[in-house]
Amino acid sequence: MPDAIRKRDTDVVIIGAGVGGLVLALSLHQAGIACRIYEAVREIRPLGVGINLLPHATRELDELGLLPSLDNIAVRTKESVFYTRHGQLIYREPAGQAAGYDWPQYSIHRGDLQMALLDAVRQRLGKDCVVVNSRCTGVEQDDAGITAHLRDNDNRELPPVRGAIVVGCDGIHSALRKQLYPQEGAPRYSGVNMWRGTTRAKPFLSGASMVRAGWLSTGKMVIYPIRDNVDVDGRQLVNWVAEIEAPQPAVRDWTREGRLEDFFPAFADWHFDWLDVAALIQNADSVLEYPMVDQDPLPTWTQGRMTLLGDAAHPMVPRGSNGAGQAIIDARYLAGQLKRQGLTPDALADYDRVRVEATTRVVLTNRVNPPDAILREVHLRSGDRPYERIEDVISPAELERISANYKLVAGFDPAGLKARPSFL
Repeated sequence: MPDAIRKRDTDVVIIGAGVGGLVLALSLHQAGIACRIYEAVREIRPLGVGINLLPHATRELDELGLLPSLDNIAVRTKESVFYTRHGQLIYREPAGQAAGYDWPQYSIHRGDLQMALLDAVRQRLGKDCVVVNSRCTGVEQDDAGITAHLRDNDNRELPPVRGAIVVGCDGIHSALRKQLYPQEGAPRYSGVNMWRGTTRAKPFLSGASMVRAGWLSTGKMVIYPIRDNVDVDGRQLVNWVAEIEAPQPAVRDWTREGRLEDFFPAFADWHFDWLDVAALIQNADSVLEYPMVDQDPLPTWTQGRMTLLGDAAHPMVPRGSNGAGQAIIDARYLAGQLKRQGLTPDALADYDRVRVEATTRVVLTNRVNPPDAILREVHLRSGDRPYERIEDVISPAELERISANYKLVAGFDPAGLKARPSFL
């Protein structure tokens, strides 16, 4: 049957069951729009390590009624703290509701978040709404709709899927992004590789602190708990990220195992009164290696009835705790446009116009002035030496300005977030 007269399989075809695709499905269901997700892997499993959900993202998850389930699996972050590699305090500020937001900030295992979202999708939309072992290879469209072509993991062709809209939520190796931009260049390497791990450890500082310490030229760490009470001793599961400048990028594979000897020497003497960082690294359950890369922002993610979302649209270096958050906001904004304007190319065009501009600012800011720019300034101005008083190195007002500027760029300054109307 010709596509022009073929009945739709669903209204919106979502390619990918990551965080963005799952939130989009929940949001479309909330808006009364039928959808189905097609995921490449044979089985969806809880992969990854820790991420942060900032208040602009948790507002959207709250509107989906998901905060009670997140409270069962995540840590409500209380503060953001910056230290030198000598263990000296630079700057401390409250986070989430402690900072005056109406919504919390969560530190959570990415796999836990994905599985919570997947459970919610299956409960609300039905168990058959997520189809696995279905890799999208490309789309074809006409005036009446759009068709997604699929193959399984044995490279066998599957029946094509027809919808009014197709949304590519298929991550950093997106087939739909490649279809839109077949000549796009290689990922842009930031000059930094990172190693990520999780360790069972006793609570440190407030028990809900997000720590950034050191600097990239000599070794930087990001450390925060993502699960409470993981054993009878009351230990937490603590996520950590080690980042070091390197001339060559690691392989761009989220599941690639890392080697301790490649980065541990930079942190071997990090024994502070508030945390033994060296021991935290050495006691890790596992270590993953990944390059800090992004792609230059695209002029558009949309072509007719097809668009992109999340990492498929705007991969960014993970220096602002904002990648998953921006995918969630993409999903909510897109669902709102489809609810208001119908399943039309015009709705996608408006989504594209707003979200391309917003995420371009975030991608470019993450390259040069994310929150950890605080560490860079202190590292340079102190000559990487211990100091008597932080005020002799940088003023409290300047530290606050760096932090506040990122909140404005990323869309989660407290006043602006509270005043913004709901996307749906």
